[in-house]
Amino acid sequence: MVKYIGVNDRKIDLFEGQFVVPEGVSYNSYLILDEKIAVMDTVDINFKDEFLANLEKALDGRKPDYLIVDHMEPDHSASIKALVDKYPNIEIVGNQTTFKMINQFFPGFTFKQVLVKEGDKLSLGKHNLSFIFAPMVHWPEVMMTYDSYDKCLYSADAFGKFGALDFDDPEGWACEARRYYFGIVGKFGVNVQNLFKKLPSIDLEIIRPLHGPVLTAPLDEYIRLYDIWSKYEPEADAVTIAYTSVYGNTRNAVNLLKDNITKDYDMFDLARDDFHEAIEGAFENKYLVLATTTYCSGIFPKMLDFLHALKERGYQNRTIAIIENGSWAPQAKKLIVEFIINNFKNIRIIEKTITIKSALTEENKKEIIELASELNK
Repeated sequence: MVKYIGVNDRKIDLFEGQFVVPEGVSYNSYLILDEKIAVMDTVDINFKDEFLANLEKALDGRKPDYLIVDHMEPDHSASIKALVDKYPNIEIVGNQTTFKMINQFFPGFTFKQVLVKEGDKLSLGKHNLSFIFAPMVHWPEVMMTYDSYDKCLYSADAFGKFGALDFDDPEGWACEARRYYFGIVGKFGVNVQNLFKKLPSIDLEIIRPLHGPVLTAPLDEYIRLYDIWSKYEPEADAVTIAYTSVYGNTRNAVNLLKDNITKDYDMFDLARDDFHEAIEGAFENKYLVLATTTYCSGIFPKMLDFLHALKERGYQNRTIAIIENGSWAPQAKKLIVEFIINNFKNIRIIEKTITIKSALTEENKKEIIELASELNK
């Protein structure tokens, strides 16, 4: 039997100090009740009392034998010491890097440990656990636990999403899972692909991530999307427009552009809209339009931040169009192209760049409509 003992965090304003999460986030923990009992990870320290109360109720007078630590990030590990203080005979199951990190987060902490390696097994009775190492998805110690009895993968942060479990997301799993992936895991696509090489060897019907809902069969769509995301391939034949505008003239340009785009599009003011939704959009869609001003002989700061964020996440395999504005010495296009060439892979830059000098001219309007026609192909 498996029971949920995690918590919903509705108090959080920024996840990891940067991601806006208006619908909160869940810290998932599970209890596997068998001849022996295993706790699957813990929760953020701010919810340790609720977590321990959930655990005690689920145990119904029994004591846990093992704590499986799949991931040491504090939103999942910060209550480890509190758990051991309450149940001092519990054994912590982890890998070599897990225990190194426990000693870093809890200096002087002593505990019973079970060191496991890739492929090792741990029997609870009917539930037989095995361990699949997934380093850098998205921390180096990450491992996943497979329960052959339930055909369930405890997947650490992989397949997770933003949003508390009491949030019925009208957009479904993919939207906030995508924003979560490209915000947090996106840099490590190669590592996710390495994990995928191991998954065909297991019979999989359930995925229990550390954030978000339990995923149940059929799992094909979740795995298909994760495969696309981790290969840095576009998910949709659509357009993302990311822009900055100081006095409204560059905004006028992108408004004209979006009015002439016939396929699906997203548009983001990088100074005002959710920065990480803009990153999500850039990775989701095949086409990216960058529209910005020259600022102090460089790229406008919010646009430069956006480019660096894409670089950090391995942006590639897309088509980019550039609209620049500059009242006396436009430099944005030249500098953006240099940045793309030096930092992105397999990018096609649309040859025709639109240069605005202060405000839109009739010629600029014609060029923007021509760009829209190319994006619509």
